[in-house]
Amino acid sequence: MHGKKPKKVAGEKIGTKVDDYWEPGRALLQDPVQFLNSLYDYDKDNIPESVIKAIQPYIDNDEFQPAAIAKVSKACTSICQWVRAMHKYHFVAKVVEPKRQALREAEEDLRATQLILDEAKQRLKEVEDGIAMLQAKYEACKANKEELERKCEQCLERLARADVLINSLADEKVRWQDTVENLDDKINNSSADVLVAAGFVAYLGPFTGDYRAALSTEWMEELVKNNIPHSEDASLINTLGDPVEIRSWQASFKKTQTKQYLRKKGPLIAGLPNDALSVENGVITRFSLRWNHYIDPQGQANKWIKNLERANSLEVSKLSDRDFLSTLENTISFGKPFLLENVGEELDPVLEPVLLKETFKQQGSTVLKLGDTVIPYHDDFKMYITTKLPNPHYSPEVSTKLTLINFTLSPSGLEDQLLGEVVAAERPDLEEDRNQLIVSNAQMRQELKEIEDQILYRLSTSEGNPVDDLELIKVLEASKLKAGEIQAKVAVAEQTEKDINITRMQYVPVAVRSQILYFCVSDLSNVDPMYQYSLEWFLNIFLLGIRNSEKADELTERVVNINNYITFSLYCNVCRSLFEKHKLMFAFLVSARILMNEGRIDMDEWRYLLSGGAIKEMKDNPAPAWLNERAWGDILALSSLKNFSGFDNDFAASLEGFRTIFDSLSPHRQWEDELDAFQKLLVLRCLRGDKVTNAMQDFVVLNLDQRFIEPQTTDLSVVFKESTATTPLVFVLSPGTDPAADLYKFAEEMKFTQKLSAISLGQGQGPRAEAMLQSAMEQGNWVFFQNCHLAPSWMPSLERLIEAIDPSKVHPDFRLWLTSLPSNHFPVSILQNGSKMTIEPPRGVKANLLKSYISFSDDFLNSCSKVTEFKSLLLSLCFFHGNMLERRKFGPLGFNIPYEFTDGDLRICISQLHMFLNEYAEIPYKVLKYTAGEINYGGRVTDDWDRRCIMSILEDFYKPEVLSPDFAYSESGIYKQISTSSDLNGYLQYVKGLPLNDSPELFGLHDNADITFAQNETFALLGAISQLQPKTITLGGRSREEIVEETSKDILAKLPDPMNVQEVINKYPLLYEESMNTVLVQEVIRYNKLLEEVASSLKDLLKALKGLVVMSSRLELMASSLYNNTVPEIWNAKAYPSLKPLASWVNDLVQRIEFLQNWISHGIPSVFWISGFFFPQAFLTGTLQNFARKSVISIDTISFSFKVMQESVKELTRQPNVGCYIHGLFLEGARWDAAEGKLAESRPKELYTEMAVIWLVPIPNRKPPEYGSYLCPIYKTLTRAGTLSTTGHSTNYVIAVEIPTDKPEKHWIKRGTALICALDF
Repeated sequence: MHGKKPKKVAGEKIGTKVDDYWEPGRALLQDPVQFLNSLYDYDKDNIPESVIKAIQPYIDNDEFQPAAIAKVSKACTSICQWVRAMHKYHFVAKVVEPKRQALREAEEDLRATQLILDEAKQRLKEVEDGIAMLQAKYEACKANKEELERKCEQCLERLARADVLINSLADEKVRWQDTVENLDDKINNSSADVLVAAGFVAYLGPFTGDYRAALSTEWMEELVKNNIPHSEDASLINTLGDPVEIRSWQASFKKTQTKQYLRKKGPLIAGLPNDALSVENGVITRFSLRWNHYIDPQGQANKWIKNLERANSLEVSKLSDRDFLSTLENTISFGKPFLLENVGEELDPVLEPVLLKETFKQQGSTVLKLGDTVIPYHDDFKMYITTKLPNPHYSPEVSTKLTLINFTLSPSGLEDQLLGEVVAAERPDLEEDRNQLIVSNAQMRQELKEIEDQILYRLSTSEGNPVDDLELIKVLEASKLKAGEIQAKVAVAEQTEKDINITRMQYVPVAVRSQILYFCVSDLSNVDPMYQYSLEWFLNIFLLGIRNSEKADELTERVVNINNYITFSLYCNVCRSLFEKHKLMFAFLVSARILMNEGRIDMDEWRYLLSGGAIKEMKDNPAPAWLNERAWGDILALSSLKNFSGFDNDFAASLEGFRTIFDSLSPHRQWEDELDAFQKLLVLRCLRGDKVTNAMQDFVVLNLDQRFIEPQTTDLSVVFKESTATTPLVFVLSPGTDPAADLYKFAEEMKFTQKLSAISLGQGQGPRAEAMLQSAMEQGNWVFFQNCHLAPSWMPSLERLIEAIDPSKVHPDFRLWLTSLPSNHFPVSILQNGSKMTIEPPRGVKANLLKSYISFSDDFLNSCSKVTEFKSLLLSLCFFHGNMLERRKFGPLGFNIPYEFTDGDLRICISQLHMFLNEYAEIPYKVLKYTAGEINYGGRVTDDWDRRCIMSILEDFYKPEVLSPDFAYSESGIYKQISTSSDLNGYLQYVKGLPLNDSPELFGLHDNADITFAQNETFALLGAISQLQPKTITLGGRSREEIVEETSKDILAKLPDPMNVQEVINKYPLLYEESMNTVLVQEVIRYNKLLEEVASSLKDLLKALKGLVVMSSRLELMASSLYNNTVPEIWNAKAYPSLKPLASWVNDLVQRIEFLQNWISHGIPSVFWISGFFFPQAFLTGTLQNFARKSVISIDTISFSFKVMQESVKELTRQPNVGCYIHGLFLEGARWDAAEGKLAESRPKELYTEMAVIWLVPIPNRKPPEYGSYLCPIYKTLTRAGTLSTTGHSTNYVIAVEIPTDKPEKHWIKRGTALICALDF
């Protein structure tokens, strides 16, 4: 078929040739690709007949079938199929070809006919186009006619609308012209105004209102100085504040109508206080780019945020909540606001990515990693943080992550709130009108702004001619009507507001008084951590006071009635939770603050009363015979005040008159002159500090009322009536008290004995207490948790449980009773919202005896085999117990350390007394004294001198003489033994007949001890008040900073330079023969360290006050101490023990340095000023060492013998041959009689006397004398107590000296007689 010729090969017969296609076929197949292509491209339409003829035999051959060939070769099968196909196609094509030819001819005819048709269609189209053109001309003419008609009509309409537009805009013209002018100014001033506002948001959040104002003023001055254009009234509120939004924050959330308006029209009205500080805080919140952290002790920010975000599904949580993290995750994911309440000074590190907004993209979504979880971050998420801490110290790291905002309640803010409350209570119609005004004003201004915005929007988006914008015309018409209506309403509203404010102003004295009272109460937490009171609690008392106070026809009289009632009501409520020692302090503080507000107390004089003053010029004491140096120093310091200028000269000129006051039994009522009641307190502070508390009582009576100094009793039933199931009742304990018995008795009265469960908290008791609480809440039982101070770690759980109490679900009879000693760990929220009562032990020996005997019965008194002896010794023992408890009030004169003796100590002594009397034939006094003095009471005693005192006192109560019916426990005979035939009632009647106030003689103390006690009480009270003073006070035109700066410079001017240690070492080298050289070098080193610390810290403080270095908390505390005339703690840490106020301390330091300088310059002094040593024990050891080395005797065998010298310091010009002379000591509890050469009783009002020079004589193997002397301890300061050192003595103790006396040693032991190195003035 491919036309290949066969090869001739030999046939079967010899000589014949046959065709062989094998070789040509092989040649054809050598290139398979070419072969295949030849098959594809074969010309199947023109196969020659010869070829058909040639292959016909094969076609007819049965073996040439695909099926047959397939058995041999698959390739040949395909070739066979192809050959057969070509053969078949050839015969089919022969039949089809004529038909194809016919088709081509028919198509040629069709094409010719189509050409004719196309020509006809073209002619038709031309005709139709002509018709269309004519139609278009017709339509255009018709449209033109209609357009002209429409334009004519539109022109008429535009003329009418233009008239409306012009008239409508004419009303806005004046306002808009003013606005344009204002906007021009604003654009010009915007940079500086926004700079000030941005600085405010970024930096001023943590500060108080006054400090913010001061800084803003400084910034404005800088703008003026640098000629930067700015608005005159540029401020945060004016620049960034939206008046409508601010009004909506401020309006109180009371009326239904208000709620409805807000739901429909605008933002939530949230009750933000409307003073400037709170408004600034609101604006900072609105514009801060960081999350806000509010310092919010009164909970105002917390309340505002909850109202503000209520509509946005606010989530509230605490760090202590178990589901805190999951709640935070949900709010972040779903874009809700989140409020984190009650945080401390440190935040959980897990919050870090949230605070820093550390978001990132993951698969196109914004996410944040919280802990180990990556969560989606919603852009609507907001975070607020609040703390109830009043003055937290946050690290710089926290401050940079958050915007700190100080929401501490300001007096002006509280005043306005209280004014609203009192007017709402007294004149609800006025307050209703005012609230309606606030809402309607906000509503009208909001609508005005919306209309204005709509007009501007329409004008800016209107396309083409404005007169064609019908919506704009409608808005303008509506605007004109609305604006007129609103202006009329605003005018009426402003007039109404003026009328309301005139009436409101008449109630301002109530708001002012109540504001003063609130801040007096809120400051009390600085005195004791348990004195916590919430704003809600105060408002409740405030509203009850308005409701219950006496009505009056005259408004001024009504205001006075409200003030008097609220003041006393608050005093009674607060006193219930104050310890006795703080009640007068609170009453005095209230009366003083009221007078301060009226400008009737000079602030320099107030500061002098609290902390004394500095002496400007030293003068000689004009009456040394009766006026001590302390009093004269205070008079000189007082004379530096403006109103007391020249008082020292007047005093010297009127000595007799002042002597009368000094000697009077009631000096506070002794004189009448031009001084007011407060100024008399200052003079009394100088002359008779012991009577200042009495004068304070008179001051309170004069300015408030007699009721404010009368005892306020706590009645459990009254407190219970005021409580609810959600308010815990807290017993604030003092050591040695237990209210359990009182509570059980009250439960019995209320028939709750079976429904009262009690548990003493401690380690591991938390889960039991929680289960008990849950059960009681459901069943309506009472729960009594004792000693909360012992479970500080469980207190947050208790706080959470109490906060979770649902008033609607808890049983109304449920009550939670708690007891705790004052503790910083006790939850503030429980104290603020609970009812607090202080529990104190009875005061006075009489009260203690009564308490003891009430617990006895006649059966018990007669239960011993030796009834007579038992009754006598029992009375003795109860007297001793009362003596132990009450002796503590005299401070160090009583005991060096105030031990917490309890009723348990008495009970065990009574049991032992009962037992020993039954078991022994003879009364074992020695055993009784040992068990009581050394074990039961002595077991608590850590100071050997106190133990000596207890055993000496016990000698008076456990001795055979007390069995005599005529035995007296005191010289006056008031406290005595009574007939043992008396029954319990007889003993009770005897006890009730005893004096209410204890005489010092019962304790073996001098009458001066009462003066010491009263003075200590006075200065403790003044010290407590000084803790309540604000940190930003201006005195007589001088700010706190100026006073601190002046004090610092004065001290630096007085301060000597450090001594040259190397020169001292060279001049006084280390010598075996002279230990005093070593003592001197050590003293110089110690004093140099102190001088360097004082100087460097004062210089740092001065730099900090100028802003050159950071005011650290260390420097801040130091500044506070300098202001209060006390020695800073950082100096005390490197100084010798001292109780002196700052001014005296500096003078004392200068004198000590002079003592050392004289030693360095003139050699070892003949008489040593022992009080001038930093470490006097080293000096004493050095004296012994000198003698031991000189005599070549072991130092362990040497001790001092003591001789009191008759010569004065000036007369002793040479050192003794052996030992040393010492001076500078003061006797307390006795005086030295130089003429008689022995100890004598103190003179009246002479608390401390100078001791004569004492000669310390080292003697080997010395035995102390058995009688004729009193072993008197020497202490560094008047507190006497210190920490226990390795010697077994207090660190305050120096040495004990033997002083000649003709009285038994026990007499002076009970007197508390001691020598003191340095006094406290």
